[in-house]
Amino acid sequence: MRNYSSIIALILFFSVLLGCSKNDNVQEPEKEVIIDKTANLLGTGDSANDILSNDEFDKMLVEIAYVTGFRPTQASMDAFVGFLKQHTFKDQIEMVYTELESPNLESLELQKIADLESENRTAYNKGNALAVYIYFADAPSSEDDEDEGLVTLGAVYRNTSMVIHEITVRRLAGQSPLITNSDVETATLNHEFGHLFGLVNLGSPMVNDHEDVDAKNHCNQEGCLMRAELQFTGFSNKSQKFAKNNNNGELSSACSLTGQSVLNMLKQNVAKGNAAVPQISSECILDLQANGGN
Repeated sequence: MRNYSSIIALILFFSVLLGCSKNDNVQEPEKEVIIDKTANLLGTGDSANDILSNDEFDKMLVEIAYVTGFRPTQASMDAFVGFLKQHTFKDQIEMVYTELESPNLESLELQKIADLESENRTAYNKGNALAVYIYFADAPSSEDDEDEGLVTLGAVYRNTSMVIHEITVRRLAGQSPLITNSDVETATLNHEFGHLFGLVNLGSPMVNDHEDVDAKNHCNQEGCLMRAELQFTGFSNKSQKFAKNNNNGELSSACSLTGQSVLNMLKQNVAKGNAAVPQISSECILDLQANGGN
């Protein structure tokens, strides 16, 4: 009888152990990770100090989202990183490349570009890392007027968002044997990112007045990368600080860079024996330094 009782006790003991083991192996359903995107959906220039200084973020994560076949050149990416390190205190700059399918559109409206960003962007501010999203598109801007020679190379539309119309960049570079794809890419990237730096008077207040009176948020200094004539004149009425939307509820660009003016600038610089892509002026540098930049 004692043996029988002992066997029953052992069976009960192992049953409890097995039950505990089964319970231990039960996996709770994974909780959905909610990403706070609000800090990346502000107006152009709103994050100028965060980009320039290390007060809040000491690392920058740049997501390069490109349509298959339209990845930017390595030369322009290297030059772009150098530009960022030159004017910010970010020593840690990580480039992440995301290859995307074509949206198969003949042209892209800015709102569609923003919609594509919402669908495809993976990098958002997290911890000590500030995230930037740059979309290299395979379609031109819907605002282009080729008959008038007005083609858009790039545009900024939020505090950490911009688009480069890579197909237009390549077509433009192909017009001159003196200018390369990387030259046009670098000029476009640096100019548009200058606006994310808060230039001119777009988040980084001016130390001295050098804003062009006819083209808001652009520089009036000779030879500056942020010169007003580089702006697409068709957007002059929109060249102001926008948050997510303008008063009509439509997303608008704080700057859209015209192709022909950029090409002329690059060719003139090369003809003079200078580097194709100009630097930003001393006045713009003063503004950046006053707002936490290098």
